[in-house]
Amino acid sequence: MILYILRGAFILLATAVTSLYLLSNQWGANVDFPQFVLLLGVTVGITAAIIAIDAFARHKKLSAISGVFLGLVAGLLAAFALSFVVDLIGVLTAPEYDPARAAFLNLLRGVKVIIGLITCYIGISLVLQTKDDFRFVIPYVEFAKEIRGSRPVLLDTSVIVDGRVLDIIHTQVMQGTLIVPRFVLNELQQIADSADKLKRARGRRGLDMLQKLQENQVIEVVIDDAEAEGADVDQKLISLAQKIRGRVMTNDFNLNKVATLRGVDVINLNDLAKALRPVVLPGEHLHVKLVKGGEGPTQGVGYLDDGTMVVVEYGKSHLGQHVDLIVTSTLQTSAGRMIFGKFANEEHNAPPEEGEGTQVESGTEHEQSPGDTPSSAPSLEEPRQTRATPSGRNPRRSR
Repeated sequence: MILYILRGAFILLATAVTSLYLLSNQWGANVDFPQFVLLLGVTVGITAAIIAIDAFARHKKLSAISGVFLGLVAGLLAAFALSFVVDLIGVLTAPEYDPARAAFLNLLRGVKVIIGLITCYIGISLVLQTKDDFRFVIPYVEFAKEIRGSRPVLLDTSVIVDGRVLDIIHTQVMQGTLIVPRFVLNELQQIADSADKLKRARGRRGLDMLQKLQENQVIEVVIDDAEAEGADVDQKLISLAQKIRGRVMTNDFNLNKVATLRGVDVINLNDLAKALRPVVLPGEHLHVKLVKGGEGPTQGVGYLDDGTMVVVEYGKSHLGQHVDLIVTSTLQTSAGRMIFGKFANEEHNAPPEEGEGTQVESGTEHEQSPGDTPSSAPSLEEPRQTRATPSGRNPRRSR
């Protein structure tokens, strides 16, 4: 509202100054009413064009404006200094005849204007291209904003697709502003338009989560149109974080490492989830369903409710079953956590006896041997039945 008032006051003051100037100084110079209206219209048009340019360039940077101002001042000072050299050349080389002398002096004035344009251009261009190297210049020291308290957090594509950041926001433990750069939004849109079905689903989920983030009433989420240097989204994200002195929230392990090496603070949701998980100590009992085999030939793998992987020795033969375990050790990394355990029932913690399989196979081969007598086959079966009976008694005697 204040900006609109300022723009209206600018047009009104420019029109008033033009009217007063024409009425006081130019009315006696045969300026009729149509010319008066035309000059007022030109003034209003110029002010409207200036306001339109100002409104169109919404995202202005104070560092860029100060750089233009500093370069312009340096260029004008250089042009003013060189003008003395031009005047000296004019005094020494000007013709003696009046017509030629006047023309030569007019030429020198044009040379001064050209020199001023060149010095101003060089000054502005030089400052804008090398402003990061001039930390000792007072304007850049003043405009290097020192952020106190909460710092802005830049969201990576993986965090938006993950969606857990919305739950974290609702706990009201986060402060400051969440920034979603425009290039991250463009990457989400590209993923949502992908021909791959899985990528398209992830992209659409990310766009839905971004809409929910903007609708939350707890913390401010801003779509930033600022551009940053870098060949890909990760490099741009790190450069922008360095520029605004913010932090990066991500699930990407590689982005986490690169950002840390470049001195950017990173919030890794996997590390945060690891810190908030309850500690599982060796000796504690767990109840897990084994769903697949592990890397070892006898290992079985299950998962806790929070997604933690549980590896069980000799569990491959119990896939699809809920088993009671005893925790033996844990392994925690930034990529996740693993729990190693064994069966609470000691009978399941031993590998299958190789002798059993061997005797069964030898018994089968003996029965198929042509030299065996019919009475020899039962004698081989009796020990197997005796071992299989829990009481250890011969089943034939029990009959």
